Amino acid sequence: MYINKDIIMDIMEDMRKIIGHSDYGNDEQQIFKIIESYILSDSRLEMYNFKVKARLVYQVYYSIRKDLGILHPFSKDKDITEIMVNGKDNIFIERSGTIERVNEQFTTTEELEELIRRIAGRVHREINELNPIVDARLPDGSRINAVYKNVALNGPILTIRKFPEKAFSMEDLIQFGTITEEAADFLNRMVIAGENIFISGGTGSGKTSLLNVLSNYIPKEERIIVIEDSAELQLHGIENIVRLECRNANVQGKGLVDMQQLIKTSLRMRPNRIIVGEVRGKEVLDMLQAFNTGHDGSLSTGHGNSISGMLKRLETMVLQAANFPTDAIRNQIAEGIDIMVHLGRMPDKSRRVLEIAEIYGYEQNKYMINSLFKYEVKNGLVKIQNELINKDKLLLRGVR
Repeated sequence: MYINKDIIMDIMEDMRKIIGHSDYGNDEQQIFKIIESYILSDSRLEMYNFKVKARLVYQVYYSIRKDLGILHPFSKDKDITEIMVNGKDNIFIERSGTIERVNEQFTTTEELEELIRRIAGRVHREINELNPIVDARLPDGSRINAVYKNVALNGPILTIRKFPEKAFSMEDLIQFGTITEEAADFLNRMVIAGENIFISGGTGSGKTSLLNVLSNYIPKEERIIVIEDSAELQLHGIENIVRLECRNANVQGKGLVDMQQLIKTSLRMRPNRIIVGEVRGKEVLDMLQAFNTGHDGSLSTGHGNSISGMLKRLETMVLQAANFPTDAIRNQIAEGIDIMVHLGRMPDKSRRVLEIAEIYGYEQNKYMINSLFKYEVKNGLVKIQNELINKDKLLLRGVR
């Protein structure tokens, strides 16, 4: 049984006025009691049972007192990793790897729009019909994407990607079954040795989590430059670190700072290693140039369906930046990336490392790929090869 939306909006407006003129300040318990008392005594709600009224109490309280409104309880649930709002009537969550629809709804489209504007305003971003898309990071590290209704036909659309308060460790990933101890030890040695590592996978496959884990193997005395579209990596124990984040243009189209600019700037900061959170476009060219100019041990991620598929995507991204000959692009990729790690989501919603491979060159119109570990349905992630083919770099660094 749903309460008429006009009644709900009237109650919200009344509560904003009453609480705004009260002396309770930030006494949330007392404010909650005021809302509860008002709703339980409202004659317009006499036909509704206590369960419906109790739900309305929380809806009104969250809407006028919490930054995420009715989404607040989901933001605090540690088992929920994604909140997806498809217009005012459809809210979905991902809990423990499974997507489910919830009963909560926004009363009006305007309420949802106001929530999106409030979220964007908190992180100094704007969203309106002239600037209909916003990507941002909340103070708690969650990543948001919002699309205005003039672009999304069933909008507005709001997506919130939550991250754990405590970053996963390699031990956690081994326990989850994401990677084996042997493969984890190999990647540990590759990071310390200064191999350039690229992580590929689909959405939600665990790329960021693995990148975060691998970055913790970097020797603490090195200078690290971290470049992200929206900051989400959790790096600890590194003193000499610079963190750079992209910035969207304002309504006038000014103030844009993209990843390509940040990668170019980072090269003037005397980095030992560069960590690029995720590459999506023409910034790949600058990343590869950084990988090929002495910044050994750099790390990055990208969306791909396989290692060979990711290599093709990287080629396409480079072509967005410059019209280079295909062979030149492929040689640049093969020279810049030493190790590729591919992750995927399994039918049971678990995340797995599906392949670890060495890229050791480009000859006769194809990449030279040495598969080191590969996932098998019956046996899990198994070792295919015992050693790297291209040992020259490691020997030059004193690693055997």
